[in-house]
Amino acid sequence: MFDFGIAGYQPRWLNGKDEVAKHHGRRLSRLVGRELTGPWVVWDTESDEWFADCPVVLDFAGERLEVNHQKFDDLSITWNSVEVTRPPVWPTSDGFRLVWRDDVPAVLAGRRGQRLEAVELLEWAGGDLADGAVAVGLRFPDGWLTLYNALDENGLAFGQLQPQYRRHRLG
Repeated sequence: MFDFGIAGYQPRWLNGKDEVAKHHGRRLSRLVGRELTGPWVVWDTESDEWFADCPVVLDFAGERLEVNHQKFDDLSITWNSVEVTRPPVWPTSDGFRLVWRDDVPAVLAGRRGQRLEAVELLEWAGGDLADGAVAVGLRFPDGWLTLYNALDENGLAFGQLQPQYRRHRLG
């Protein structure tokens, strides 16, 4: 199994909102009311940009949610397995230097210190190749943070949910 160069990380790929809800719905809903204390992404230091192939890690006061997307509709949610003090080592790189950062992208870092108000699984229904892909919607006091499949990597959006999502509230 490919671990994205992250020691201890073992993604478990799921497809469809029912499968994701079955395996993670209760635990995701228990995050509601918790404060986001540490948002983490992998950063490519040479290009000075987010390396969106690796999981997005959200620490909710000791409960660490790890979200990753690949292909068109694979979603992996894992819990408390990523140690952000150890930099990832991308296995096929030649001197490719990656580090964990908690201050970027601004759309993610700006949620630090906020309490989570709701969690929803969002199913894309835009009439395109991405139909059925599942995103994780997290509502904070100042809007929705959406972790979505950006076609074989992670994507982040903030603000109102896109109308093409079918919403499935958890909890």
